[in-house]
Amino acid sequence: MTRRYLVIYENGPTNLSGFAPDVPGCACTGHCLEEMRAKLREALEFHLEGLALDGQLLPQPTTHMAEVPEDGFAEWLTVSLPIAEAISA
Repeated sequence: MTRRYLVIYENGPTNLSGFAPDVPGCACTGHCLEEMRAKLREALEFHLEGLALDGQLLPQPTTHMAEVPEDGFAEWLTVSLPIAEAISA
């Protein structure tokens, strides 16, 4: 099962950073867009798995618009969700 989250990327002097507004506490950096996407997807999946293992509900993707930094951009990122039992908890 997968879910799409809106993610925001920001350009820094030497790298990119990214986060999903609907998943507080989960962010990462990368040197190029491809690396950033892969690392952010991995970070989100790891974070969601941790929430599920703790018995917490997984955050729903509710953000459809966000203020994006002038030198950044936003896109939808599809992530794999942990086991189905955790989603309905």
